[in-house]
Amino acid sequence: MSLLPILKWPDPRLAQPCAPVTDPKAVESLVTDMFETMYDAPGRGLAAPQVGVMQRLFVMDAGWKEGDMTPLVCLNPTIMSATDAKTTVTEGCLSVPGVTADVTRPAEIRLAFTDLTGAAQDITLSGAAATIAQHELDHLDGVMHFDRLDAAARDALLAAYTAGQDT
Repeated sequence: MSLLPILKWPDPRLAQPCAPVTDPKAVESLVTDMFETMYDAPGRGLAAPQVGVMQRLFVMDAGWKEGDMTPLVCLNPTIMSATDAKTTVTEGCLSVPGVTADVTRPAEIRLAFTDLTGAAQDITLSGAAATIAQHELDHLDGVMHFDRLDAAARDALLAAYTAGQDT
């Protein structure tokens, strides 16, 4: 196991869509390293492109910071449905340290994905787990959390981030 370097915005790989995972067994070591990196960061989710691997894979653990370990590995995830009900959550991102944004997303989703054994999974997520999964899935499509903001809010957030990087 080893810690992986986390790409920081504006690395261009963070804006690129990822290719599907074709062999779950081939990413087992990567998944182990991604969990170690995520917990060390400390984050609740980490997508493969954030560590420079351009494949449709993310790991997450919505409850570990509260002492409830719920690790989840999602290969080739797809949102099958989402509720009309929305929730606004202040989201951070390991690739944009120190920057948070209030992002509105569906409060509950049905997520289909492949697990590490190659089996198809279909689960319903709500609360923090739904937000985390949507945030990480965005990374697989080359979308950052600040891309979900209106132009003025996005520009202000990125200007503050860029100014902080110059110091």
